[in-house]
Amino acid sequence: MIKPTLAAFADRLTRTGRNSGDLMKFTPNRVKIELLSGLTVALALVPEAVAFAFVAGVHPLVGLYAAFIVGLITAVIGGRAGMISGATGALAVVMVSLVALHGVEYLFATVVLMGILQILSGIFRLGKFIRLVPHPVMLGFVNGLAIVIFMAQLTQFQILDANGDKVWMTGMPLAIMLGLVALTMAIIWLFPKMTSAIPAPLAGIGIVAVIVIVFGIDVPRVGDLASIQGGLPAFHIPMVPLTLETLKIIFPFALILAAIGLIESLLTLNLVGEITGKRGGASQECVAQGVANTVTGFFGGIGGCAMIGQSMINMKSGGRTRLSGISAALFLLAFILFASGLIEQIPLAALVGVMFMVVIGTFAWQSFRIMQRIPMSDALVIVLVTAVTVLSDLAIAVVVGVIVSALTYAWNNATRIQAKAEVNEEGAKVYRIEGPLFFGSADGFGEIFDPKSDPDLVIVDFLDSRVVDQSALQAIEALALKYEAQGKSLQLRHLSRDCHRLLHRAGQLMVDSNDDPDYGLAVEYSIKTGPMGGGH
Repeated sequence: MIKPTLAAFADRLTRTGRNSGDLMKFTPNRVKIELLSGLTVALALVPEAVAFAFVAGVHPLVGLYAAFIVGLITAVIGGRAGMISGATGALAVVMVSLVALHGVEYLFATVVLMGILQILSGIFRLGKFIRLVPHPVMLGFVNGLAIVIFMAQLTQFQILDANGDKVWMTGMPLAIMLGLVALTMAIIWLFPKMTSAIPAPLAGIGIVAVIVIVFGIDVPRVGDLASIQGGLPAFHIPMVPLTLETLKIIFPFALILAAIGLIESLLTLNLVGEITGKRGGASQECVAQGVANTVTGFFGGIGGCAMIGQSMINMKSGGRTRLSGISAALFLLAFILFASGLIEQIPLAALVGVMFMVVIGTFAWQSFRIMQRIPMSDALVIVLVTAVTVLSDLAIAVVVGVIVSALTYAWNNATRIQAKAEVNEEGAKVYRIEGPLFFGSADGFGEIFDPKSDPDLVIVDFLDSRVVDQSALQAIEALALKYEAQGKSLQLRHLSRDCHRLLHRAGQLMVDSNDDPDYGLAVEYSIKTGPMGGGH
């Protein structure tokens, strides 16, 4: 009875929409791997959640509750099995000014609204636009986030002086800390060569923690950050006035948080998908993140999104199903309720070592090797997105990268438009256009033609081109006006369905509204001038 029950449970946990037919069978060994992977992730979540709560200016338990709730809900209904979500620094830095100006209750209300906006994004399938993010932007995102994760660990090398100010470690404390970090990294690197029974990151944390506790080594521990002891998160309606003024305060923050959360989550979704060989699930992930944040806001959490660092820890530890994410969240809750005293004894050096290995595994080292082999514009995008991610935030970095990539693409296509001209048997001159006609190529399109010297009938063949936007419509009408002024006719040929639809809607085709051409059919369309404002 046990195996069929586990199989049924696995079917529920690993069902991911279109990928549900490719399920990983749950065996006792697979369950062990998933649970140990979840435990490793949970241990790594504790200091991060506490630290991000400090960044946002709220109590550490607020960050831990967010990590538990967001992690659990997204693990159950998210778009990709194996992804880990929780409280993140990218969101925390946005929350600082809101908490400072209006208090934590406004933060909870903002998180609820943030979740609603994310749910709407999923319902309207806005997640599909993540496809517009080019691969150079993905590389820059990965590199930038790896650097951010690395820099976040450096704060663990700071201690409080006699005045309560943070100062950098020096001397023997620094040497011991670095030694333990190096030992953890060495264990993580060597352990898989000896056995795969226990995830290497968990072994690293466990061995170093035992050494520190047994020998009484004086190093910073999780408990030095803050106590993680607490109870179950309680339902709490944000205590804010339900007025338009409140909406004006929280909406801008909610919109920014929702955008950052979805961008980071969807990029992590793609990254995990490359590792696991899965596709799709963007809209489902949007809804899952939205539900998670809405619930979190009503249970006193700061909200969250997908975490690339913890997701990579899960992947490296062997976690491939929803069980790893669910167990990570439940382990985290168990730490808060029952094992806070034990978890607080774990040396921060061990967790720093794990995160340093995550940084090494996450950074796209091949980007250095391919820099001289790819177009200069793509290399620039990689460096630009990496820099902006480190210096500003992920959302701005991705938007900047997409804009630069789009402008580069537009420029390249603008220079590609050309035409082959020939005179047919009837004496009409046929221009065979090559390349898309859009805002970037509109000027070049107009320079191709010679209205004064051309015969009375000119045919523009779009078999190898497409009419894309309003600038293209304007360019066609301007060209028709030039030929009209010379007493000559201009006709279009080989319009695809979408081009025909665009031109017909603009009122430029002198045809019946029911006309529906087949792509590739040699039908000539006369141009009606005037609909676009006479070429101005």
